[in-house]
Amino acid sequence: MEPLLAGEQALLGAVLLDPRQLRRLEWLEPRDFHRPAHRALFSVLRELRDAGHPGFAADSDDGEVPLEWLTDSLTLAGERTRGLNPSYLHTLVAACPRPGHAPLYGRIVLEGSIRRTVTEHAERLLAVAEQGLAAGEVEGTAHQADVLAGVLADLAGRWGAPPRLQKPATAPAPAAAPAAEPSDDALADEQFLLALLVHQDGAISEVFDWLRPGDFADPGHGRLYRCLGALHHRGEPIDPVTAQWEVQRRGLLADGTLTEERLTPILGAHLVAGSAEWLGEQVLRASLTRTAGHSARQITALAADERLAPRQLVGQALHALGPLEEVRARWRTANGHPSPGTDRAAPAEQGAPAARVSAALSRSTPQQHAAKTAPPVTPTARTGAASATRRRPSSSSSPLRSAT
Repeated sequence: MEPLLAGEQALLGAVLLDPRQLRRLEWLEPRDFHRPAHRALFSVLRELRDAGHPGFAADSDDGEVPLEWLTDSLTLAGERTRGLNPSYLHTLVAACPRPGHAPLYGRIVLEGSIRRTVTEHAERLLAVAEQGLAAGEVEGTAHQADVLAGVLADLAGRWGAPPRLQKPATAPAPAAAPAAEPSDDALADEQFLLALLVHQDGAISEVFDWLRPGDFADPGHGRLYRCLGALHHRGEPIDPVTAQWEVQRRGLLADGTLTEERLTPILGAHLVAGSAEWLGEQVLRASLTRTAGHSARQITALAADERLAPRQLVGQALHALGPLEEVRARWRTANGHPSPGTDRAAPAEQGAPAARVSAALSRSTPQQHAAKTAPPVTPTARTGAASATRRRPSSSSSPLRSAT
């Protein structure tokens, strides 16, 4: 049996055997269960508790649970979902080794919920980014990235740890699926932009502040842009001769990064005219959506790594969003929009209610220490927050804090 399924069954069996265990599971929600039948049953158990069902108030120290607690739970839950019958209730009861271990079984359920939630939102970001790359828009991608970061902050709060960036101890997890090859139109835009920067005096000053070599889909184009940027940084003129010399002295022809055939359409172009700023924004737009897709794939792979505890998963997922935030900051600079002042982690900054803190401690320490007070949760601000302004060129609760 899968550990997650065993945890869900053991938890429900614990509550059926000892309804009072619900008091120790206030931090768990029906949506945290993977199976629909389990979600329905846990929701019904909480509703019966809230309605003052006699089974919840009964003294079950002698191991006797009122029969109506079981029958009423089965009747109400059976009206909402299929697959629940007296035989399955017996299976749930038999799956619980110790009713008093309910909070630990709940931790298993919550950890599975966190992994599913992270995966779901990362896959949604990937889908929106791929659509945005095809449609040439970034608003949907930026919104979904904000949603994902907010979800990560919320999950960190539920687990009982501040949402802090954590760099992976090993190499980043491989992408779940390879990224799509850049379109011919995107490569043509990059080539035309480079030709414009070479042949139009001062054009590079329109993009130098916010466009980076890594924004180019073609690595060769990015290396050539780095050469042009070096000339501009040193205050040297940019033209076909100086650009070719910079390429030569950096060894890009010798190592095969660039070839004469690829350079000729750029350095040998004639009558090049256009807006470097506009073309640069198209390149940056595509870079933003590509970076979002890469971050989403990496987060999906992290969520599939069962060796990562929820705190590590959230921290490394936030770290994976860092490159996307850096590109978004430059996108706002390119478009003259100041960085938003809202904080995606704001809901968690208010600190955990005392009841939730107590619940967290009861799950992370022996019972004799459960009365201690936990420090308030104060998560860090928005991941890799980018505060950039336009510089135009002159032209509710938490489990197992100790788990890692």
